Amino acid sequence: MNYCTRCGAKVELRIPDGDTHLRHVCAQCGEIHYLNPKLVIGCIAEWQGRILLCRRAIEPRHGFWTLPAGFMENGESTAEAAMRETREEACAGVAIEALFALVNIPHISQVHLFYRGRLLDGAFGAGEESLEASLFSEESIPWDALAFRSVALSLRAYFDDRRNGQFGFHENSLLPP
Repeated sequence: MNYCTRCGAKVELRIPDGDTHLRHVCAQCGEIHYLNPKLVIGCIAEWQGRILLCRRAIEPRHGFWTLPAGFMENGESTAEAAMRETREEACAGVAIEALFALVNIPHISQVHLFYRGRLLDGAFGAGEESLEASLFSEESIPWDALAFRSVALSLRAYFDDRRNGQFGFHENSLLPP
């Protein structure tokens, strides 16, 4: 960040009084600009025992498979974000069941949240950011072609919980690869 979004003056990197972190602070008006982690929200959407995955049409990880997920927008709840992302990336309606996994990824300033959900009617397709969408059984998941470690971690926990007949909540942190 170079300029203040409030007054347009140059900002400087310093620790404001009473704070403990370096922040972008406007030298003219004193506005403190906080840069905080981004929330990535997604859904493990199931239909007849299979999980909906999308093959990415965008970077990062173009061509790799992932759960329908993306950055949360202002003005929506996390559950609304999961439903929107499933609709946008996989052209599918989903009923949200419960928050399933939280994955902290501090080295890229992101937090990934995944909900459990059920497709409303089994209909899906490739959205604008997807090359294709498909349903996968546990045995057919393309584990070596998954785009993100948070997705693989959450899917493994999902299948373990499903085998055990009880879904829990899973929290993890990922270190840099």
